[in-house]
Amino acid sequence: MLVISSFEQSTSLEIAIANLEQNGINKTKILAVPFEKRREEKKLFDSIHRSDGVSLFDIAAALGTACSVLGASFGFILKWGPIIWGLLGLAIGAIIGFIIDYFYTKKKTKKQEKVPDSFSEVVLIVDCEDTLGEKVENIL
Repeated sequence: MLVISSFEQSTSLEIAIANLEQNGINKTKILAVPFEKRREEKKLFDSIHRSDGVSLFDIAAALGTACSVLGASFGFILKWGPIIWGLLGLAIGAIIGFIIDYFYTKKKTKKQEKVPDSFSEVVLIVDCEDTLGEKVENIL
């Protein structure tokens, strides 16, 4: 029977492993795999091969569309016409949206950097007999 569990690295985990060894589980049947949390620097633009899940074009597209519609609507009244004012509204809205999203993302990443991620996660795999399975689960 395989018992798989996940823990944060701590002294309690070390005590649990020692307790498993005292209860008849051989060291060769216990596998502890540490996972270090890597911190990648957020990049401004995504590529085809890499994406960090942060998009700077969501608000830019929404504001660009809204300002484009407003510019085209008011362009029927204004001198340059609806097409020019629609394009100007698109450009102005997209730039404002991009700036808002850029500073919001920058502020958000600064908050995340303040939270320490010094601990690492450990996956523990224990290969034991079916009779010891419940005992292993209780120890873990």
